Amino acid sequence: MSMTDQRPAPRAATRLILLLSVSVLINYVDRGNLATAAPMIQDELHVSSTQLGMLLSAFYWTYVSAMVPAGWLAERYGAHRVLAGGLVIWSVATLLTGFVAGFASLLLLRLMLGLGESVAFPCGSKLFASQLPTERLGTANGIYAFGYAVGPAIGTVIGGLLMTQIGWRPVFILFGALSLVWLWPWMRLKIHEPQRRPNAQGTLEGPNFLQILKERGLWGASLGHFAANYNYYFIISWLPLYLVKYRGFSLAAMAGIAGVAYLINAVCALLMGWMTDRWIRAGRSTTVIYKASMAFSHITALGCMAGLVLLPVSGAIACLFLYEVGSGVSSPGVFAISQIMAGPQAAGRWVGVQNLVGNLAGILAPAITGILIDVSGAFESAFALASLVNLLGVLGWVFVLPTVAPVKWQRAAARTA
Repeated sequence: MSMTDQRPAPRAATRLILLLSVSVLINYVDRGNLATAAPMIQDELHVSSTQLGMLLSAFYWTYVSAMVPAGWLAERYGAHRVLAGGLVIWSVATLLTGFVAGFASLLLLRLMLGLGESVAFPCGSKLFASQLPTERLGTANGIYAFGYAVGPAIGTVIGGLLMTQIGWRPVFILFGALSLVWLWPWMRLKIHEPQRRPNAQGTLEGPNFLQILKERGLWGASLGHFAANYNYYFIISWLPLYLVKYRGFSLAAMAGIAGVAYLINAVCALLMGWMTDRWIRAGRSTTVIYKASMAFSHITALGCMAGLVLLPVSGAIACLFLYEVGSGVSSPGVFAISQIMAGPQAAGRWVGVQNLVGNLAGILAPAITGILIDVSGAFESAFALASLVNLLGVLGWVFVLPTVAPVKWQRAAARTA
């Protein structure tokens, strides 16, 4: 039976897409709560901006280091089971954050959170690549991006408003407990998931890791992903504090502005995913569609990062919203490009490597920003750096990335040999 014959029926595929999208929604709610609670945590636990930057980046220490093993586990033992295990780890870490006594325990739980959440994107890409045809990947990744874009909106708006009413500790406990509910429908989902099995020679089927690492497309996507993530994690980590302490907004007003911004990102991602599939079915170039959306995103972000700090309040908020439009437009392509090129045989490991490189920005952006604020006493240099990083994004997605088409792994094996 071919892999195409084993793909789920449309209704089952829709359930898969929706559940995976909810999983990354939960993922981003849980990882973003610390940024929302940052002003309250700084006051209660007496942490400096440098320490806060370390806490915001500590998540990515384990998140990044576990990314490639997570991709390997997804291909070897099944993304369905690996994703469930990761969600248990990160939900428990979120819940326990409500009981922290100081910087050390909070740091430990952020490391645990990163370890659990490392499975999300390698597992999601493995399942999309094996269960969906190319002409559905744009919409699927648009819905998926809607999940991880609306997650911060929900976490910031609902979490921020709840924190003003009941405090930040009960919110972490509540969100961690609710995250575990997702396991019930996920474990009831029945899909046929091809896994890498040992062949007669005792080696695993499909391309080996060296073949994947030699693909130019992997490094173009990784460089572009890093640039996109630097801007994204800079905003998601420091925007709440920036709006409250440097622009004079209340916590509730900040939550509303940030929530609208994240919602704009989510809606644009959803619409772009649908439009991408429509254009591909109409016969337009997959390469042109995806590369153009990536270039638009980074050129827009380059100007918006500068405008956020240099313009008056109304102009800065307009730049924030425009940045989220560009970010949403590029979101479906970040993983759809890799799923198309890697295919089901290598999507887990490919996205593991790509997400590792991309999320180095999660380590660097929050920490560097904290240091720059402490040194300069302002945000200007941090926004300038975030703006310039977009040049790397244009380089990676437009010039390094080759044609967006499935890699012929047998031919790649011959080149490696």
